[in-house]
Amino acid sequence: MIRGSARRVKDGSRVSDYEYDLPPGRIARYPTERRDQSRLLVVPSTGGPFEHRCFCDLVDLLSPGDVLVVNESRVRAARLLGRKPTGAPAEILLLRPGGDGVEPEFEAIDGASRDEATLWEALVRPGGKLKPGRSVNIARGFDVEILDSAPGGGRVVRLVVEGSVREALETHGHIPLPPYLERDDEPLDRERYQTVYARVPGSVAAPTAGLHFTHELLDKIEAKGVERVAVTLDVGVGTFRPVEADDPAGHEMHSERYFLSTGAAEAINAARAEGRRIWAVGTTVVRALESAVRDEVVGEGGGMTDLFVRPPYRFQVVDGLITNFHLPRSTLLMLVAAFGEYEKTMEAYNAAIREGYRFYSYGDAMVVG
Repeated sequence: MIRGSARRVKDGSRVSDYEYDLPPGRIARYPTERRDQSRLLVVPSTGGPFEHRCFCDLVDLLSPGDVLVVNESRVRAARLLGRKPTGAPAEILLLRPGGDGVEPEFEAIDGASRDEATLWEALVRPGGKLKPGRSVNIARGFDVEILDSAPGGGRVVRLVVEGSVREALETHGHIPLPPYLERDDEPLDRERYQTVYARVPGSVAAPTAGLHFTHELLDKIEAKGVERVAVTLDVGVGTFRPVEADDPAGHEMHSERYFLSTGAAEAINAARAEGRRIWAVGTTVVRALESAVRDEVVGEGGGMTDLFVRPPYRFQVVDGLITNFHLPRSTLLMLVAAFGEYEKTMEAYNAAIREGYRFYSYGDAMVVG
């Protein structure tokens, strides 16, 4: 112990407050056999001891009239592995369509153009070699041309495909698994790294809190009188990026595209007016809803959001949060701490570590509310 010094009490105001030690082997590299058999750590908002339950018990924690808001964004097979003309390996990670009038404000959310875009913003590897004017061959009849530089070290690329772009990506693209899984994608990831309600292609990472739901569990929740509402937020690669500065105010938040339909906004506003609880399935839903509030009303439509939710933050929409366990120093962990209070959140993480919970994308879940 250092005597005579004023040691700062951790309060969530610094990024270093969100460090924690995860024992080896606790990162879930594969999903559970059944989605809803993951564990669920229950953190009561009113205080009291934590509960250790099964995710299938979530139906018991919801009440008739509650609204469960899910993110229906779908993970694209956006990782392309190919070779340069020299034969050296190359990798392209498609981030978002752009440059040819595609989806500036989600106007093509139900149309084919989101799947058939040929111009993309992308990350490339090796970045120093794949300069504008170069190309990468992915497969026979499928090439990627490097057109220009993009912000953040990315590139603008063109997909040159014989036939359908969507079919080419489905055939030759790979699911972009998080780097901490330390493995390449496998056939099971095509299904398990998607929520069962995923509909709108656009994400490069799954909204992982939703991975635990099965159709059977959703049916039970609906039968209890809980209303399900869908929004869309396309999860970007920045979701895995740790915050490097120790002052959160110095962090440049990544932007993500979100959208709420007229029906979704009306359902959420009606529930709030009637005093019914709004449950967000994941941090992506929280960001979408909190970004959509104007004068205490949730608005339809959408756009790009770089909202950085961290303590202290006054939530305007969400009453309950269902979420996975997140990386240290991440903006996602800070959002959870803003919602569930910093000390209680870190205490919950310590409890999850002691009790052997599985962490990150394919790991277990917690509920606060």
